[in-house]
Amino acid sequence: MGLTIDEKLAILRAADEIIGQGGRTLLTKILKGSRDKKVLALELDKCPVYGYFKSEKIADIVEKVDWMIDYDFLSIEYYGKLPLIIFTERGWKIESNQLSDEFLAEWDAWIEANRPLPNMEYLKDRNRNMMLLFLEKVKESKDRKYIPYLKAWEKIDYKKVRAEIRSSIEAIESNQEIDYIALQNREAEIQEALSGSAPQDLLLKCWECGDRFKFTIGEQQFYKQKGFDFPKRCEECRDRRKFGELY
Repeated sequence: MGLTIDEKLAILRAADEIIGQGGRTLLTKILKGSRDKKVLALELDKCPVYGYFKSEKIADIVEKVDWMIDYDFLSIEYYGKLPLIIFTERGWKIESNQLSDEFLAEWDAWIEANRPLPNMEYLKDRNRNMMLLFLEKVKESKDRKYIPYLKAWEKIDYKKVRAEIRSSIEAIESNQEIDYIALQNREAEIQEALSGSAPQDLLLKCWECGDRFKFTIGEQQFYKQKGFDFPKRCEECRDRRKFGELY
């Protein structure tokens, strides 16, 4: 089984709505377009990819979500006994790029509709690296139409972000040259991240005897689903400790 780029992006976008708050079941319901009470209460039906897989069976959507976990786009973190969806480093790299594009498209729509400047507080306290990426994209546009938005944003954010906003304003006003090499490198990194990495058996080092032991794909998946840490000892040493405890 493999997923298209658009399917990966849709699953990551849906996951962004519930990161650290919901698990595989809730993510699947968003993608299915469920009218479940919890989905509606949390207003998850307003997610841009709500119902993306509405024509597919729940079991097939679950399989796609599990594929994203197996291929290191998403992971499971346990809060007590509650399994929650989180981004992996790879997944967040892709999603932060996607979200920054979404913010820029939103500004474009507001400007085209001649809307009044929004309250820019909505950008405050978001992930700083994502906001810096967003500013890079605004700067690369070299479009002066964004300057009023940048100036309004500059007034309300923190010192480090304000400095980057000011830098973006000055770059647009001076028609600063785009760093095309940095742009190409960034795009290449996203494409590489989107390709994913196939799950594989791991060789772990036993903390007790020092030997290497195989930790299979199936075992990894089981441990992740149960919220267990990966084993620190080989099977023989685990059995030896268990035997010692029993007798």
